[in-house]
Amino acid sequence: MIPYNVLDLSPIPEGGTAADALRNTGDLAVHAESLGYSRFWLAEHHNMPGIASSSTAVLIGHVAGRTTRIRVGSGGIMLPNHAPLVVAEQFGTLATLYSDRIDLGLGRAPGTDGRTAHALRRGRMEDNFPDEVIELMGFLNPSQPGQPVRAIPGEGTQVPIWILGSSLYGAQLAAHLGLPYAFASHFAPDALEAASETYRRTFRPGITDEPRFMMAINVFAAETEAEARLLRSSQLQAFLNLRSGRPGPLPAPRSEIIGSPQAVDNAEAALRIAAIGTPEQVHEKLQALIGHHKPDEVILSGQIHDPAARLRSFEIAAEAMRGI
Repeated sequence: MIPYNVLDLSPIPEGGTAADALRNTGDLAVHAESLGYSRFWLAEHHNMPGIASSSTAVLIGHVAGRTTRIRVGSGGIMLPNHAPLVVAEQFGTLATLYSDRIDLGLGRAPGTDGRTAHALRRGRMEDNFPDEVIELMGFLNPSQPGQPVRAIPGEGTQVPIWILGSSLYGAQLAAHLGLPYAFASHFAPDALEAASETYRRTFRPGITDEPRFMMAINVFAAETEAEARLLRSSQLQAFLNLRSGRPGPLPAPRSEIIGSPQAVDNAEAALRIAAIGTPEQVHEKLQALIGHHKPDEVILSGQIHDPAARLRSFEIAAEAMRGI
């Protein structure tokens, strides 16, 4: 059995509030811990009416405070939005508070639209991602004699860093630096095989001695296939709304998706790395995906409108993973 993890965006449900979303995230983390999940990661997004995880480090602290064993981290922090020193201090503080339970996944994308990215970065628009990753790693390592700038808390915590990506760029950087790598196959599956192969083939020992590859999988599980597919309709409609420039709260499930046939087909293709259906169907699909791609870990995501149905879906997924 390989480690299985949760990726949560703290979705704001249609008819609900950000407070509901944050409470649901905490409840899901507690449930995931009881089910044997190894990591609970939260993703940074901004200016999106359906996502409440914008202040990712703060929310990680909330989740870590409600749990006792599960690792909690970012999937990820969009590093170009932040000064490396600030990230080092935030995650160094988290690691100091919660010992060896904090992960730091780093992404290169803005996690938002161009105008919001500008508001976040205030002119820091140049792409120095590799240099900033190295700078951040330096702040988390033990300080050196005479080092003029130190992260306090942060220095010496050596918070585990993962590189996140949806293309070959992240795979190449993670391999070059000897870091673990997580691929966003749950919404960008086209480069999955090439990224996995590139990362493993070009990996150089660094922070880790061996490559460690994580793939993301959408999961929508219920007692019947029809119910599972209805649960998935919320994510599919939200994805279509976002792609068409109409982001909003996570829609309630619907029997008919609103969008052109071409747009629906494109969304289905983007979200195709998924296990959908009954417990037996989810087990078979997860087993097939893991058998084909051979990840070292998987991270499961599921944008489900009803909190109780979401808890049940992740429960079924955990049962399926324990049987693989």
